[in-house]
Amino acid sequence: MKAATQRIAVAAVATALVAGLAGCSGTEAPSARKQGAPRAKHGAPGARHGAAGPQSAVRLIGDGSTAFTGAQPGLMKPQRLKPGQAPPQFVVFSWDGASEDGQKLFSHFRKVGRKYDATMTYFLSGIYLLPEAKANLYDPPQHLAGSSEIGFNNIQGIRDTVRELRGAWQEGNEVGTHFNGHFCGKDGGVGNWSVDEWKSEISQAKSFVENWRTNAGLETEQPLPFDYEKELIGARTPCLEGRPNFLRAASELGFRYDTSGVNDQIWPKKELGLWDLSMQLVPVPGRAFETLSMDYNFMVNQSGTVNGDPAEREYWGNQMRDGLVQAFNRAYKGNRAPLIIGNHFESWNGGTYMRAIEETIATVCVKRDVKCVSFRQLADWLDAQDPAVLQKMHGLRVGQAPPGGWTGFLAAQPAAKQAEQH
Repeated sequence: MKAATQRIAVAAVATALVAGLAGCSGTEAPSARKQGAPRAKHGAPGARHGAAGPQSAVRLIGDGSTAFTGAQPGLMKPQRLKPGQAPPQFVVFSWDGASEDGQKLFSHFRKVGRKYDATMTYFLSGIYLLPEAKANLYDPPQHLAGSSEIGFNNIQGIRDTVRELRGAWQEGNEVGTHFNGHFCGKDGGVGNWSVDEWKSEISQAKSFVENWRTNAGLETEQPLPFDYEKELIGARTPCLEGRPNFLRAASELGFRYDTSGVNDQIWPKKELGLWDLSMQLVPVPGRAFETLSMDYNFMVNQSGTVNGDPAEREYWGNQMRDGLVQAFNRAYKGNRAPLIIGNHFESWNGGTYMRAIEETIATVCVKRDVKCVSFRQLADWLDAQDPAVLQKMHGLRVGQAPPGGWTGFLAAQPAAKQAEQH
């Protein structure tokens, strides 16, 4: 009887999906995600193309938690650079452990993205689609079943998060993974996980996304409009730890990029077949050092706590914004290396870092030749380029403009000269 009921529910959801999936971008009641430990420690944009597949193309997957709905809308069409053409200035804004809670920051930054024609990457923590009552379904490496450093979710939180994920994907944003329990440090932390343990963690993260309707008892809710087996192509590890073995696991599983390392603002290259789109060191205005391009790192170097002196908060937010804009400008006027920025949906120090990010988006994404895109779209563009051109750009140092300008630097070389170089 239960199986028959589930089949009826899936059929009903498919009908609803065909009728109204494109209208999923609205907002509803705030979620009530369980608040626990902090989640993580550690132009003229190009024309986009693509359209949702025809209604007849909708195909539910598994229990109906996900569905194939056709090509993703809102994606930039990657084009190979022409000889002598300057590369676009890419900027990637990304969010660790993305979910919608009472702060409504997920829905807010979707609106910001639409306003400034910016698509982003949302790294979903799989257990944010797993209700606390089903916590034991999660069997983390080197920890007891049901363990998590960031808690689990409740039913309303799952419903709200799925709603935002639907709308985000339909707007051209990417859904990556921040894995599950967010274990950092020495005792069982991700830095000590083997390749097989990483594969288990990845498999479970996929499972929670692909079975959220059943796990949460939300069989009549609309599915996520993508096949997560195909959608998931990249990640950021908790606290940026455990990267070496994660890379090996991700390479074997067909991932296309990783953003768990630390690098300078230079053009990326591949490592174990994945694009190394690592976090970057950026200026801290007024200080004699640089820090990672992430809200958490600015917070640690400023207040050292999420509840610092209220009198300093405006300055701290301005300092982060100005540091990111300085990093943008030295790339934009220099080597045009993609700028990689990471964040969390948190109101640390009164929300000053969320303001900093929003003001950065408003400043840089409207400039000429700037494309604020997801990691997926950046990887697509990189894959479309001549490897020799990328290698040449990789040789430019931080902030270094090409000698003689882009026209000469990337000019087509005579066949004879190319043969000599090889």
